[in-house]
Amino acid sequence: MPSLPEAAYFTLAPDWVCEVLSKSTESVDRGEKLPLYAQHEVRHVWLVDPIGQTLEVRSLGAAGRWREVQIFQGGARVRAAPFDAIELDLGALGSPPRNPGA
Repeated sequence: MPSLPEAAYFTLAPDWVCEVLSKSTESVDRGEKLPLYAQHEVRHVWLVDPIGQTLEVRSLGAAGRWREVQIFQGGARVRAAPFDAIELDLGALGSPPRNPGA
């Protein structure tokens, strides 16, 4: 986005979206939001499951269909499009310790 618009909203779709999955939102994230993102030509989507420590990387392919690029699991260090120039620690996405003082 070359400059911020005057309006209080954006009309330009992002290139990348990251959804953090939970039991209560996963069906909405996958079933409702992914088709909407494809319709608006969002090029990359990450689906992060912090409990299962997974990162699902998808990119928009031909005919507006999502293609699964990679699935990372556990505490892996990953490079994932569109940010593959940097290495991310997937273990840092996990849930925090339940009782850090114990």
